[in-house]
Amino acid sequence: MGEMFQPRIVGFLCNWCSYAGADLAGANRLNVPSSITPIKVMCSSRLDPTLVLTALLRGADGVLVAGCHPGDCHYGEGNYYARRRLYLLKEVLAALGLEEDRLSLEWISASEGKRFADVASDFDRRIRELGPNPIRKRGQT
Repeated sequence: MGEMFQPRIVGFLCNWCSYAGADLAGANRLNVPSSITPIKVMCSSRLDPTLVLTALLRGADGVLVAGCHPGDCHYGEGNYYARRRLYLLKEVLAALGLEEDRLSLEWISASEGKRFADVASDFDRRIRELGPNPIRKRGQT
């Protein structure tokens, strides 16, 4: 039947919490899918939505955005802004013919290495169920 689908997932991780949680998962040798490419951002609110769209339009199968828990943002209310932006961005994805499940927003603290591993594994599984990004399938990568 050919090659098994290997998703390409971009993970935009907050410097203060989620990236440190991912680092802890690695230090504890927890199983984190290799399909996720982590990119450190200073705050989930500083993530420009066009970067998410660019990743998907260039063929990423999914985008995981992770930040500090609400109320714990190192920049005050940054994660609340991120939540609003990504909610609206899901509507843009639908207009482009992409499933909104290809974008996920999660709250992960620096001490939650196991949670990061669980979230990453769950998102990898969901993307595998969705299959390749339809844009990549059309050969527009």
